[in-house]
Amino acid sequence: MPRSKEKKNGANSAAPMTTSQMLGSLLKSARDIMRKDKGLNGDLDRLPLLTWIMFLKFLDDIEVQREEEAELAGKKFKPAIEKPYRWRDWAADPQGVTGDELLAFINNDDAVRADGKKGAGLFAYLRSLSSSNGDNRRDVIATVFKGVDNRMKSGYLLRDIINKVAGIHFTSSDELHTLGALYESMLREMRDAAGDSGEFYTPRAVVRFMVEVTDPSLGETVLDPASGTGGFLVEAYNYLERQVQTVADRKRLQTETISGCEPKSLPYLLCQMNLLLHGLDAPQIDPDNALRFKLSEIGEKERVDVILTNPPFGGEEERGIQGNFPDDRQTAETALLFLQLIMRKLKRQQTAAKRPARAAVVVPNGTLFGDGVCARIKEELLKEFNLHTIVRLPNGVFAPYTSIPTNILFFDRSGATKDVWYYEQPLPEGRKNYTKTQPMQFDEFADCMKWWNKRKENDQAWKVSVKGLLDSNCNLDRKNPRAKMDFEHLPPEQLADDILKKELRIAELMQEIKVALGVQA
Repeated sequence: MPRSKEKKNGANSAAPMTTSQMLGSLLKSARDIMRKDKGLNGDLDRLPLLTWIMFLKFLDDIEVQREEEAELAGKKFKPAIEKPYRWRDWAADPQGVTGDELLAFINNDDAVRADGKKGAGLFAYLRSLSSSNGDNRRDVIATVFKGVDNRMKSGYLLRDIINKVAGIHFTSSDELHTLGALYESMLREMRDAAGDSGEFYTPRAVVRFMVEVTDPSLGETVLDPASGTGGFLVEAYNYLERQVQTVADRKRLQTETISGCEPKSLPYLLCQMNLLLHGLDAPQIDPDNALRFKLSEIGEKERVDVILTNPPFGGEEERGIQGNFPDDRQTAETALLFLQLIMRKLKRQQTAAKRPARAAVVVPNGTLFGDGVCARIKEELLKEFNLHTIVRLPNGVFAPYTSIPTNILFFDRSGATKDVWYYEQPLPEGRKNYTKTQPMQFDEFADCMKWWNKRKENDQAWKVSVKGLLDSNCNLDRKNPRAKMDFEHLPPEQLADDILKKELRIAELMQEIKVALGVQA
């Protein structure tokens, strides 16, 4: 009997937790604590709070490591955050400052600090930081915290969360890799919680496909001028990291390769954290509007090799921003302004990899068939760039957040367009749409990727001459000539678009007939 009892106990003993399980449990516990606080409403509040706490712990872990390295090398170390505002000064002790005192230290402009002296509160201090000696870490910290507020009402619950985050070791490569994946899953949950305001998320499958076929090479510079939470930059960083072979390669990837722009404070914070967790030590993310510069003044020094982006569409830019663009190309439509910026930002010379500078850009259907300013922009795109491919994404890729049909434009600086290849990405067999729980998967692009370098017309792919496109007022909205239209499953927006375009074409034909017959309009 004793022997069998001992065996039973041994069988029931828990196996050691994996890193993923440990971190997943830790983050779940922190979020469960946040749910008890009356100041937070859903994941749109919880994730930013967890992010700024993780951000400060991450910075301190890295600072400790760099300080030790500097000491061993006999060099002087200048911290980004001074005493007593470092994580180790006020957060590391699980029995440290808590309750109302913790809230006052974090929130107030003036507070009693962890060293017992009066001074600036934590956020006030962090927002006041400015860089010197070419080190931009302080500017990044200040920018992050200018857009951050602590919404928690209970300092005791906040202390519990801080103690949970203290268990994360950001200098462990194993933990960092796992945490990056967990953080991405939290971003997806936040996108789901955001509903109509979830504008800063592009499906991972689409992002990965765009990076894979654009194929950035180490030594080339990569930009996303509308970074959101950093999905394109993270994917590009991961893609380029596999090419690193030397210390010099690593330094080039870390300091000279990845850049972005995100003017909204919440996505800026999330983007910084996303890149940090995936291994980029000092993300170069511009916190202002990418459209703020006069287009004609962007020179070769400001240009890059590869642009990967899903710029916002449907928005309207103010007159001051529109004034940065040529008189005949000014528009309030954000997507068209970004398209012009992207065209201008591509280098004219070949890249370090002896390839033309190139871009992959998500655009709504309206960009394909738009006239007026839109047509003039597309005319420049066709005549000055090689618009070699348009991938027509299936309906509902961005559903349920938007049902607007979307496309990916692929173009480069190899010369004028001769032909445009179209590839219609189909829905998986048996599927009528995508959902939150059943989003698009990367392997659905397998056939397109096989076709990419060995192009032939087939049921999904067809080619249109540039002459035909220019003669049609640059209407790029070309339907698959082999496809049968399935009206039953089209979203209402696309049905309305199709009907409007047909009505406009009928009116144009009627006018041409009247002119030909000499009938007064």
